[in-house]
Order: sequence, then structure tokens, then C-alpha cells
Amino acid sequence: MLEVENLTLSVGDFHLRGVSFSVKGRDYLTVIGPTGAGKSVLLEAIAGFYPLSSGRIALEGRDITREPPERREMSIVYQDYMLFPHMSVFDNIAFGLKKRRLSRGEIEREVLEIAEELHIDHLLHRKPGTLSGGEQQRVALARALIVGPKVLLMDEPFSALDTKTREELRSLVRLVIGKHGTTVIHVTHDFEDVFALAKHVAVMRDGRIVQFGTPEEVFSRPGDEFIASFVGTNLLRGRVEERSDGLTAVRVGDVILYTADEAEGEATLSLRPEEIILAREPKECSAQNVVPVEVAEMERRGQLVWLSLVSDGLSFRAVVTPNAVELLKIRPGERFYAIFKAKALRVVK
Repeated sequence: MLEVENLTLSVGDFHLRGVSFSVKGRDYLTVIGPTGAGKSVLLEAIAGFYPLSSGRIALEGRDITREPPERREMSIVYQDYMLFPHMSVFDNIAFGLKKRRLSRGEIEREVLEIAEELHIDHLLHRKPGTLSGGEQQRVALARALIVGPKVLLMDEPFSALDTKTREELRSLVRLVIGKHGTTVIHVTHDFEDVFALAKHVAVMRDGRIVQFGTPEEVFSRPGDEFIASFVGTNLLRGRVEERSDGLTAVRVGDVILYTADEAEGEATLSLRPEEIILAREPKECSAQNVVPVEVAEMERRGQLVWLSLVSDGLSFRAVVTPNAVELLKIRPGERFYAIFKAKALRVVK
């Protein structure tokens, strides 16, 4: 559907450096990375807002590298909506259609249809300044989708919204995008967007894509320490002791851990914090790893609590709900058992 080959350009002191990737039709790609990694520049380069130093962009086999933005069959949605304040919601949504010389009846029919899909048909007479942030973003999405873009580009579209509104918009976007069959590239800093929407995810750093894959691949098997740290995955280094009965035993510090992956010699393992269960006593269960730990630190982040856990020569992080903290009476200095399955412990290298 969309091919980006060796994309290279400079914007002031910033450089995109040989970015290459492709997305299939109806794919949903999220682009993540630290501030300044080049995510927005990449999106706007694909849209045609910057001339390339080198590289090629092809849409359905057609070279669009030097096509102006209006001929690329793409729409873009920004964090701050970019609506026309002097126009009604109806006229904002209809803006792209008016250039196509459609009849008034055809325009009204299409505007009403997309407005109903995004639950804003009752707002068509209003001005953007009278709407909530979530309503304005729905208008921006409607304006972007009504022209039938082959690729929808979104630059942190939910980041200015409150948690509840973000969740509602994710669900609505998933339904509407699925109905229209639109291919999406979505820049975000919120991992909930990735887990809720993405089929693929690209991690950017310093103007390059450093890992590309499914969310499961990127978050469970980060390619290096930077990516592991960025996506919040524990990296554990050890040495393989043996493999038997479909499990590999790896010594990390003074602890033996079991993974379902194969490995030899020195091994680096990844473990997602949410895969860890805490218990006061070792439980009879199917999980192969039951590690005695002490809670070193606790940190509340929104609706979750992050725990720093230490054991014999081993340290890692787990995440639990505030309810679990109260139920288990989790406090720094308290001892627990960290329980996780062998398939949750993945060999990175």
C-alpha cells in the first residue's frame, strides 16, 4: 500500500536518516519514540510538506515522492484539531468536498453520514470554539475521512484529551477506520494507543527507525537496551544452565529462571512488568517462575502502581493496580513472591 524507501531529509538541525518501511492496505501503524526522535517530521514528510534529500515514497505502486500534498490522497489530523474557527462544523467537514464540485445534496448526504458515524450529527450548526476537545477532534477526523484518503496520518490526536475521552475516541476510531478500510499511520506517545489500535509499531530514535514489528514483538522482544527502557520492559542478563522438557533454565544472579525460548551461553531476557503476579505465599499454579522478592520502591502513575523488586542479584519492575496494593498490603520492605510463566520470559539475544 505505502512504501517508504531510504527517506532522508534535513529540517534545521534535525535529520531523518535513511528511514525505510512499508505498510499494507488497511494496516494501522503506530510510530513511537522519545521527544525529538523525528516522529512528526516523518509524518509530514510522507504528507509532502518537506522536500527530500533522497529516498522514495510510493502509494499503491505510484511514485509520489515529488507530488504536492494535495495529490497524495492522504489526510492528516493533528493534536490541536486545526479547524477553521469562523466556519460551522458542517462547513469544516465539507471543506474538502467543495473542491470536487459535488451538488449541495451530495455534500449534505456525505457530511451527515460521516457525522453520524462519529456521533457529531447534532453539532453540525455549531462553531468549533463552542465544542469540547473530544468533539473538536471528532470533527477533525470527519473532515479527514470524508474525502476518502488512502492513508490517514494522525499526529498525537488524543494527547490533549482527558483519559475517559481518549478511551471513547479510541473505540470510535477503531470502528470507523474498520468500516472505511483506511490505512493509518499514527504518531503517539501513549502506549494505550498502540495496544488498543495498532497492528504494527515503529520505534524511532534520532531520526531512524530502530525497530519495526507487531506490538507483541516490539514490547516483548525489544531489539536493544534503549528500546527495552523506552517501552518499559525488564531486561535480565544471565547464562543458560540447561534445557529440558521444553524449558531453558537461565541463571540470573543467584536465581534460576525458566523460559520457553531456546538459548545458549549468555542470554538476555525480556519480561513485561504486567506479566508478573505478586503473592504473599508461593502458589500452586502453571507458572514456572516463582521468585522470592522484596519491594524496594513504589510509585503511583495514574491508575497503576509501579514496583521495584529485588532478589538475589536480580532486580526488575512489576505493575499492579491500587486495589492490589491495598488487598496485599504492599509496602516498601515487604517480602512477596513474584510469579510469572516461562512463556512470558522471552529471549532477546
